[in-house]
Amino acid sequence: MAEELNVGDKAPAFSLPDERSETVSLKSLKGKQVVLYFYPKDDTPGCTKEACGFRDSIKSIGKADAVVLGVSMDDAESHARFIKKYGLPFSLLCDEDGTVSKAYGVHKKKNMYGRIYWGIERSTFIIDEAGRLKAIFRKVKVDGHVAEIQAALKE
Repeated sequence: MAEELNVGDKAPAFSLPDERSETVSLKSLKGKQVVLYFYPKDDTPGCTKEACGFRDSIKSIGKADAVVLGVSMDDAESHARFIKKYGLPFSLLCDEDGTVSKAYGVHKKKNMYGRIYWGIERSTFIIDEAGRLKAIFRKVKVDGHVAEIQAALKE
């Protein structure tokens, strides 16, 4: 089990394939703020609403010199379909084995209709230009979340 991450900690490094199977690493984003959001599954109601919220706010997020990256355990093909269907202007990263989700402490035991399984707990991390955690949002409620992110980026 990963140590609980706190604001000010160095963000766990990652290097994951995106929807085009191109590798995206935290190191390659140095000098920018990164909104790294973890979500359970492509094209499900809450995840779609969250992704579209980021899509609709991408200009103001960009003004904060920030990039948005979504992370789930879906594969590149699923991500590509999700991006195309909703016109998402950012990359979705494939964490199929859950390595990065575990490093960020968002890979949790979940319970749906009495069935226990491992999955991603909706969480967002804002990483500053130097690669440190600037803000952490756990157990995210989709409504109002993008506004919270925008406020945190301006701080």
